[in-house]
Amino acid sequence: MTTTTQPTAPGPIADELTADFYHFESLLPDDERKILLKARALMRDEVKPLVNDSWAKGEFPTQLIGLFRDSGLAGLPYEGYGAHQPATSNLLSGMLALELARTDASVSTFFGVHNGLAMYSIHSGGDQEQRDRWLPAMAAMDKIGAFAMTEPLGGSDVAGGMRTTARREGDSWVLNGAKKWIGNATFADYVVVWARDVDDNHVKGFVVEKGTPGFAPAKIEHKVAFRIVENAEITLTDVRVPEGNRLQRIDSFRDVAEILRATRAGVAWQALGVMIGAYELALDYAREREQFGRPIGGFQLVQDLLVKSLGNVTASWAMLTQLARLQDAGIYRDEHSSLAKAFVTSRMREVVGWSREIFGGNGILLDHDIFRFFADAEAIYSFEGTREMNTLIVGKSITGQSAFV
Repeated sequence: MTTTTQPTAPGPIADELTADFYHFESLLPDDERKILLKARALMRDEVKPLVNDSWAKGEFPTQLIGLFRDSGLAGLPYEGYGAHQPATSNLLSGMLALELARTDASVSTFFGVHNGLAMYSIHSGGDQEQRDRWLPAMAAMDKIGAFAMTEPLGGSDVAGGMRTTARREGDSWVLNGAKKWIGNATFADYVVVWARDVDDNHVKGFVVEKGTPGFAPAKIEHKVAFRIVENAEITLTDVRVPEGNRLQRIDSFRDVAEILRATRAGVAWQALGVMIGAYELALDYAREREQFGRPIGGFQLVQDLLVKSLGNVTASWAMLTQLARLQDAGIYRDEHSSLAKAFVTSRMREVVGWSREIFGGNGILLDHDIFRFFADAEAIYSFEGTREMNTLIVGKSITGQSAFV
């Protein structure tokens, strides 16, 4: 007789998400679920009241740094550096990205850039001395990180078309070029800058510290999505960094791809969080908004949109849960992350559209929150590899034929 392990009973009803229809959170061990619920309380009680005003102004609320510093949520995936030891699972990391994004995608991106892209680059690409030099302060959020890869004239072709250059001069490197869309860069203490070595043509990583001469970040204005994120365009003019600030375990773009594989999975979780946040808003609105003398949630067409949204959420959550298991087992590949990013962001786009539709004319008012999700979804759909590029990565895997250069 075959036996299967049953998920543990969910926690108190007040802690449950209405979108967790199949009780995915019950797969977390008790200690990790407590961390998740701590993040949920932080976002609900401390962060949400700041979001709409900051989004409308297009400003980053600097008190967020202190709130996250006090929460102890940074550094958890990194053995020896976070407040929780041993390191937490990839499933918890994903659900934390989800949790932050279901309140606000910009806040989730601020934290993800710091805790994911920047810290993971140093943890994965740096040697032990570099990890010990930078990660403790980053885990405590005494120092904030950023990740600078995308360029003004390059996106999907970054592997072979990176224009920012690095030239070795004795015990230093000189960086020249430009980067664009770099989150946190206007105030970050450490920016991981990727540049092409002019001697061997390989991409290398460098930690550029705040205030380094020639490093000039300028905030990108007039965004209609991710308005809270401090995205910057960076100009690098003869920026000199010591050899000790070059990530010692990065020798080519192949090493960088390993970092992107992990962070791309995190973006898929973020997309799920946006999906869930939009669905929850639409469900609450459908229960309260009355037309023709009764709540619109009792109308067939509204229920159809809600159920289609819940189906997208559930399918995406199941995919990402298995992806996290593959990550924890160390057997996931580029195409696994790419399929998740392409699929989940596409489903996200559907859900935020259906959810905004349920709000009718009220859906364009910031006071109802839903348009913030609608707008921010467009940014998530495009970054960390477009849907088309991620589709081609998966296509190459299943056919053995590359459809891109």
